[in-house]
Amino acid sequence: MSVGMALLLAVVAICVVVFLIERCKLNPFLALFLASMLLGFAAGMPASHVVSTFEKGAGQVLGQIASVIALGTMLGKMLEVSGGADRIAMTVVALAGPRRLDWAMMVIGLLVGLSVFFTVGFVVLVPLAFSIARQTKMPILHVALPVTAALSVVQGYMPPHPGTMFALAAYHADIGRLIWMGALVSLPAAIVAGPLYTRFIVPRLPADTGAAAAGAHGANTPPRDPASLPGFGITLFTILAPMVLMLAGSATRFMGPQAGAWVQVLRFAGDPNVGLALAALLSFWTLGLRRGMTREKVLACSNECLGPLAGLLLMIGAGGGFGAELMESGISDAIARAAVDMHVPLLVLAWGLAAGMRVAVGSATVAMSTTAGIVAPIMVHGSTISPELVVLATGAGAVMFGPMNDSGFWQVRDALGLSVPQTLRTWSVLETLIGVVGLAMCVLMQACGL
Repeated sequence: MSVGMALLLAVVAICVVVFLIERCKLNPFLALFLASMLLGFAAGMPASHVVSTFEKGAGQVLGQIASVIALGTMLGKMLEVSGGADRIAMTVVALAGPRRLDWAMMVIGLLVGLSVFFTVGFVVLVPLAFSIARQTKMPILHVALPVTAALSVVQGYMPPHPGTMFALAAYHADIGRLIWMGALVSLPAAIVAGPLYTRFIVPRLPADTGAAAAGAHGANTPPRDPASLPGFGITLFTILAPMVLMLAGSATRFMGPQAGAWVQVLRFAGDPNVGLALAALLSFWTLGLRRGMTREKVLACSNECLGPLAGLLLMIGAGGGFGAELMESGISDAIARAAVDMHVPLLVLAWGLAAGMRVAVGSATVAMSTTAGIVAPIMVHGSTISPELVVLATGAGAVMFGPMNDSGFWQVRDALGLSVPQTLRTWSVLETLIGVVGLAMCVLMQACGL
């Protein structure tokens, strides 16, 4: 297949996905499925091979990450219902004091965001932001924007969030390296988009921005009793447990195959599935049973949080199937050759494709999964760039712009009582800062040989 034809088919397939999602309002899973079928037929693949390729791609991706996402969701649910997020917020704010409140909210967002999806973290933490703003008499945006930025940063750069896990599997990255490299990217991105941008933009907005929402929330939301919340130390330990296990498991790869039995145990416990299963079980005890929650309540929480995952997992599986069609048809190989011939830096290519998809479809997860399907074959062609950096560059592109077709745009607007122009000046700009800083950090880390 010629490079021109391959590029044309890939562009048309992506346009079909965008059209079906945006214009026809189809579920992203169905849009990706239909686009994958059309792509396979257009590339000349036999009908039976088109279907089997999609099944293989979807099954491979879901086999690698479905259980990780489900277990991470259970851990996040326990953090939510137990009040662990409230405890972290209260403790960090008390330690930081009112002068560093925006920095404290950024730390809260980073810690809580490790275990919960953006939507859940926003729903849990924004009421706390209203309460803290009311108690400290600070503008609500001064408190809410840093935590919102931090939640978005972790969603884009850190496992076990869905888009990151999809790209990790597609690029065959190491999860331990991704965690510490993701932390190196996340911190400056959160600082620039959080406290620094908040201090720049809040004085430039009308003084009463968000005041109506803050007043309405304060009238309807009673504060939680601190005595009913779990301790800060045990909550933090529970949140960080899976990260520590995965880092330890990754570190054992430097110890060789003849290492002792304890190394084998660490390798097993450091597997993402095992590490998150152990952390979920730990949360059932530390944040549930130990706090007086019944076994039935713990079971109900773990069952309840799995229901909303169905659509997300189907969408991720369809992204895997779409990528498999690109590879089996030869389209991705042709695109890889074209990218190599044009000398497009791989990090810039991944970032640009993900940013374009983000604007087109709104969803960061769809942007990451579609981009990974296109970029992954280039990794097979002998790329010397760290696959972990390609994951992070893809995540940086996927959070860009905060467009109006992203559900997060309207969630932030409605919760904080902003107008559309104000949401563009706050949410959309901080999302763009996260993506630009993320790419800059990836390029810097590549230059340093990481």
